[in-house]
Amino acid sequence: MKKPVKKVVLAYSGGLDTSIILHWLKEHYNCEVVTFTADLGQGEEVEPAREKAKKGGASAIYIEDVREEFVRDFVFPMFRANTVYEGTYLLGTSIARPLIAKRQIEIAIAEGADAVSHGATGKGNDQVRFELGYYAFKPDIRIIAPWREWDLNSRTKLLEYAQSHQIPIGNRTGDEPPYSMDANLLHISYEGRALEDPWVAPDEAMFLRSVSPEKAPDKAEEITVEFEKGDAVAVNGQKLSPANLLTKLNELGGKHGIGRLDLVENRYVGMKSRGIYETPGGTILLAAHRAIESIALDREAMHLKDELMPRYAKLIYQGYWWSPERKMLQAAIDATQEKITGTVRLKLYKGNTIVTGRKSPYSLYSMQHVTFEADTVYDQRDAEGFIKLNALRLRLAKK
Repeated sequence: MKKPVKKVVLAYSGGLDTSIILHWLKEHYNCEVVTFTADLGQGEEVEPAREKAKKGGASAIYIEDVREEFVRDFVFPMFRANTVYEGTYLLGTSIARPLIAKRQIEIAIAEGADAVSHGATGKGNDQVRFELGYYAFKPDIRIIAPWREWDLNSRTKLLEYAQSHQIPIGNRTGDEPPYSMDANLLHISYEGRALEDPWVAPDEAMFLRSVSPEKAPDKAEEITVEFEKGDAVAVNGQKLSPANLLTKLNELGGKHGIGRLDLVENRYVGMKSRGIYETPGGTILLAAHRAIESIALDREAMHLKDELMPRYAKLIYQGYWWSPERKMLQAAIDATQEKITGTVRLKLYKGNTIVTGRKSPYSLYSMQHVTFEADTVYDQRDAEGFIKLNALRLRLAKK
């Protein structure tokens, strides 16, 4: 027999799954349920979740605007590493989970709750990301993952449960949605159902943050992004907070059809999954950050960063944000960013982000050395010995 639960903190969006979970927890565990809704920049109002949670019988309701913390303490540190998972994915869903998990545990401690719960399924990565975060902050916390316990194993059964228990599920008519969606200030992801066949192209009407490149303006738009110590601080000369800066880049990128991605990724649990992503601001930010590093970061430091990045990306994707090894890598990455300050100029045009200029007070670029004209700082004859020494092992091997 399972140990009784007195109070549980639920990561609550107010959508179909978590609305049902709120009722199910009360019904099956006979416990108090505290809801936590994080405003991560989903692009829609989170306040309606308060009324839904209230109607659902939540004993306490937390709704918090964590957009600035999300971008400042999670997105920006990740972008200092130029992080990309499996060559393409900018980790928009992955990077949001550590913050939600941390805050849930803080609320659980404040509320005297003995359990936490989430709406992630038993097939995905999010269950791992949430729960590794929970355990990192409270090793003895009880975790309730309804998708691993109940028999509501399809959207049809969920809708039937909602109807039979008179659970409001928002503006839906009762039809099953054609895909699952997750959104925050960094991205929107679309997965499942109509998108499960990787050969079937996504419906253009699905996209919310970007126009198609074909419908983007016929005239390119030039922008500048300024950096201080590896973090973007201004767009077009205007200083902005982290969240407002990413919002601005989202607007600019979406207008020009930038940041769409259709990929098949390798989930941590072992299966491959197809997802469609919109990351307009993040796509611009990545290109700009790499551009400023190209002029202000030492060659070997840059190459080592690029070697470490796939491991760092994998840690984030698999839910190890709070692990010692991620923190160790972060310290190394951040040490390289002390002089990553300057301005990058980019041209946005029909899905493309094109770097057209970069400058930095810490630039390592020397026109005196690189010029094709006559110079007095570089003796080209030195290259002969350099090449011969580097070729020595090849010459000896051939002999």
